[in-house]
Amino acid sequence: MDGVSMTYDDALAHAKDWIEAWNSHDLERILSHYSKDVVFEVETARARWHKADGKLHGIAELRRHFGLGLELAPQLKFQLDQVFLAPSGYAVLYQRENGNRVIDCVAIDDAGHAATVTAYYASLQR
Repeated sequence: MDGVSMTYDDALAHAKDWIEAWNSHDLERILSHYSKDVVFEVETARARWHKADGKLHGIAELRRHFGLGLELAPQLKFQLDQVFLAPSGYAVLYQRENGNRVIDCVAIDDAGHAATVTAYYASLQR
């Protein structure tokens, strides 16, 4: 998918499928949304993996991080609030089962996978 031609409907469909993947707790389905060379920036990478810049590089690091996240939060559930469109991707605002609100800013590559993601939490997430 060429990020320049991404429509709001594309972004909404991508975000809804991503939310459903998380709510299914299916790690491989979740990871199918990300490029193999993804760069994922999130505060929990600093806390869990001692990454000073908070960045995870590649699908293997993301698999380890998300796998632990699913173990730590067996009741995990996301509720979609809003999707915001940009030429290169979208941002998604959602709420977690623990009440925390999160914004993920996602740049999509030509294959339709998340290439870079920055996650912003409204309150501390561990």
